[in-house]
Formats: sequence, C-alpha cells, structure tokens
Amino acid sequence: MRRIVLGIQYDGASWQGWQTQPHGLTVQDKLEAALKQFTLVDITTTCAGRTDSGVHALEQVAHFDTDIARDKFSWVRGVNAFLPASIAVRWACELPVEDGPGRTVEERDGGFHARFSATARTYHYVLYNHPVRSPLLAGKAGWTFRPLDAALMQQGANHLVGEHDFTTFRAVECQAKSPVRTMESLQVRRHGDLIIFTLKANAFLHHMVRNIVGSLIFVGNGNQPPEWIAQVLAQKDRGRAAPTFMPDGLYLAKVDYPAHWALPQEEAAWPWL
Repeated sequence: MRRIVLGIQYDGASWQGWQTQPHGLTVQDKLEAALKQFTLVDITTTCAGRTDSGVHALEQVAHFDTDIARDKFSWVRGVNAFLPASIAVRWACELPVEDGPGRTVEERDGGFHARFSATARTYHYVLYNHPVRSPLLAGKAGWTFRPLDAALMQQGANHLVGEHDFTTFRAVECQAKSPVRTMESLQVRRHGDLIIFTLKANAFLHHMVRNIVGSLIFVGNGNQPPEWIAQVLAQKDRGRAAPTFMPDGLYLAKVDYPAHWALPQEEAAWPWL
C-alpha cells in the first residue's frame, strides 16, 4: 500500500467548497473524478482543511492510499490531464504507510495524515479598498469602498495573537469540539489599494478568518477602536462581532508539517506580494 500526498491549487470561485457533495460541484469531487479517470479505480482523498464555497487555495494538501505504482511526476501530469483549468495538482510525493494490525489509517502510529499531521495553517485575505469596485478582481478579492486605516487594523489584530477562546469569531454551525485556538501571527499590510491580512494558527474554526476580517474592517473604517477587538473576543458571543465577510478574497496559503516528512511544498507565490 502506498500513501500519495498531493499539493493542490485551485480557484474556488466556480466550486461549492472542498468537501464532496451530491451535486458533484466541489473541488474534492473533481479531484476524485480525475483520479478515477487516471487510475481506473475509485479513490477517496483526505485534505488538510476543508475550504468553503468561493474560497481559494494556493496550496491545499491531500492524501490517499493506493496499490497503484506511479512516479511522482506521473501523478501530477496524469491527474491534471483530467482536471478543469481552475484546479491543478502542483506536486506529488509518496510516503510510507506504517502497518498497524486492526487500526484505521488515522490511528497508525507515525503515519502521515494530511489533516492530523499538520502543525499550522496560514490563510491570506485579499481586500480591495477603493471607492469603485474592480471587475478584474471579482471573485478574487473582497471589496470595501470606505477608506481603511491598516495601522489601526493591525492594532486590533494584535489582540488576537496567542491562545484564546475564539467563540466570538466562530460560525454558529461550527462543529469543532473546542473553540480554543492559538493564533501564531496576524499581519495587516497595505499594497496600494490592496490590503492583505495574513493569519497563521494551529487550526481555524468555521468562518473564523472571514469573521475576524469583517471585525477588523469595523476598526479600519473608524466604526470601532482597536480595543473593541479585545472586548468582543472576551465576550465569547458571535452576535457581538461584525457580520461574516465575503469569501472572495480568502486563500488557504500554506499548511505546515514536521520537517521529517520532507514534503516538496512550494513557496506560496502569487501576484499581489
């Protein structure tokens, strides 16, 4: 048995999120259909983190197990031949699957798992801040027309760094067992009319990034002071924060793993930075 790990990039604007759905209009559905066309067998994939409808990925990581032998370049070129233009396998590698009598794949000691082996995730949110919307950025960036102060938003963001109960920024339907997460860093940078939010944490709750961005916009446009972020965080009440912001500008940028796995991950190169 072989464990194949893939690095996947996609434009999520055309898809209803990552996770498979009966209608088949998800990234996972298209990837698994391409894998079947390439291998002629059914393959089920597991990803590092499920993205919502309209959310993009610079580098999603997924794995699957198979008895089929292919070199890593063949997994890339072969699967891509059956994928739509908005989804691409960027790299592939093979890792050992350790034996464990009576155990599931997830329970095998030391075995790589796209989700459970991850130590951190990084997301970017790209926001276009201009009085007039840009059709060239539709589906690729969020937009707000009121002027924003990036320095004030950074002051507010600083209150979220560290280990916190993020209930305030958690979707009501979130199924995570605990709302506690560790935010390793949260940066707000302006590049002309674009503002880039970069969030790195051990894991994220459902809609957590979009809820944080919406609240930081309230700070940036002067509706709330930076200290308001700390106040709503402490209240642990989703109703106290800003509404969930649009998905258009959200990108899963990187998933971190222990170095011993030696995954051939790419530096997240993209046109805004």
